[in-house]
Amino acid sequence: MAKAKANTELCKGCRLCVRACPRHAIIPLELVNKNGYEIIEIDQELCIGCGMCYKTCPDNVFTVE
Repeated sequence: MAKAKANTELCKGCRLCVRACPRHAIIPLELVNKNGYEIIEIDQELCIGCGMCYKTCPDNVFTVE
């Protein structure tokens, strides 16, 4: 089954993906990337590979493999 992967170094912390995920598999973290933006984490157990995060993200953070 396809799953979403995230390159958190590209993340700018907009959290659009968190709101778009129908399974609530994207978890906002208080950790920051090298650019100082708070990042996210994907719960692979909950992810169904629907691609909503990929379609919603303006910064091309996601791939679905």
